[in-house]
Amino acid sequence: MRPLQPPGPERSAEWRRRFADEARSERPDLSVLCLLVGAQADGKLTEAGMDAAQIELDRLAGGLPFRPGGPRSWATALAEHLGDGLGFRGTPGDYQRLESSLLHEVLRRRRGLPILLSVVWMEVARRAGAPVCGVALPGHFVVGFGPPEQLVLADPFDGGRVLTGTDAELLVAGSTGSPLDPSMLSPADPLDVVLRVLNNVRAWAAARPERSEVALWAVDLSLLLPSHPARLRYERAQLLVQQGDFLTGATELDAYAEIVAAVDGPAADRVRSQAHAARAMLN
Repeated sequence: MRPLQPPGPERSAEWRRRFADEARSERPDLSVLCLLVGAQADGKLTEAGMDAAQIELDRLAGGLPFRPGGPRSWATALAEHLGDGLGFRGTPGDYQRLESSLLHEVLRRRRGLPILLSVVWMEVARRAGAPVCGVALPGHFVVGFGPPEQLVLADPFDGGRVLTGTDAELLVAGSTGSPLDPSMLSPADPLDVVLRVLNNVRAWAAARPERSEVALWAVDLSLLLPSHPARLRYERAQLLVQQGDFLTGATELDAYAEIVAAVDGPAADRVRSQAHAARAMLN
């Protein structure tokens, strides 16, 4: 496994600028945003490498039959082509690898997390003309084919296996202990997909405190999205303190405390205390 090294400061700043521009465009491109996430993790991913990934998605789409039929036929065609034919799927071990959240690496390894494999399914299907969307089931991302009233679900992590209604209910119950709600089957917005990808990166890094730099760039990209949880600013401040940038971290903690003060005074006081403690580390 080749170790991933982040890009230098100038290149990183350029990728972030492009990420922000794409996220705020009229129609954000999911594949472009996912590749820019990969570029923040992997300094070897160049413009040419991102172009090659897009070409690979085009090539994969070219291997699908022409308009095979209705939603179930599309789902079956993708499973046979990507899952059975080319081996795109996931394993429990993929949750332990940062590469599993990076689109260019998922295309190379043909392994990844459910959401990144779903991105491959969606991008290939879209290029082939399929009616496809992402479906953000709690704890397990899948894809859907067809209109809402005829939606056929498939699980790319399981090679594109077509899901029955019972299968989907079991996936949700296994993750939440609650029944499947129809609202869970709504198409996922591309920016919500990207935020969920970045959440996975943050979760990977959180289990590895020595990789706090990964968590920091994932938070920074999340904050560039037009809509994001306000608490990410608190998380960013904590990461800065963890990395030894006590002054900047303390300043951001104070700024977050001002936001929180309007709704929760005691919580704001606790954050201010953390800012004071961070500044004390400078002495």
